[in-house]
Amino acid sequence: MIMIKKLIIATIIMLPCFVMAQGDSHPIMLQMRNGKVYFDNTYSLSPTLKKEELFNRASTWLKGAFEGAEKGAVTTDEKKGEVNGTGIFKIITSESGHYFWLRFAVNILVNNATYEIKAYDFYEEPIEPGVSNEYSKIEYRWRDYRQGKPWGPEDKVLFEGMDKNINEMLASLEAVMSK
Repeated sequence: MIMIKKLIIATIIMLPCFVMAQGDSHPIMLQMRNGKVYFDNTYSLSPTLKKEELFNRASTWLKGAFEGAEKGAVTTDEKKGEVNGTGIFKIITSESGHYFWLRFAVNILVNNATYEIKAYDFYEEPIEPGVSNEYSKIEYRWRDYRQGKPWGPEDKVLFEGMDKNINEMLASLEAVMSK
């Protein structure tokens, strides 16, 4: 009980730091692991849902979940219950039409009544005049943004779009898997 109280107090103390660090009343929170953007969510479903059915749902979902210039092939391993592919989002960051391609790896592992989704190896590619149109890891830009040193005025919109798209992706998969 004492540890829970300490955790609550630490959270209350730290939350304003996030708000001030990003100068926002709604800070952007991205899951991280070992200094890298890494989403890893596990979901429990109805006990009646079997691995084979969930595998088919996950595979079908991943094949149609993303549109984009570099949509990757989906690979599956039915025995392991594993579905892998590439996710890609187009995030428009300005009224003048600048945007970013955000590409990442997607891994879905299913079991009876559960599934786990991982999204990792995030790369961003800016599409705007005068900027190198090559993919680079997003962690450097994210680190600088969190420290109050954005690379450009479009960084906030990029990270808000990333957060929004990831949450919509997770909700979309959850809707398919739990129906």
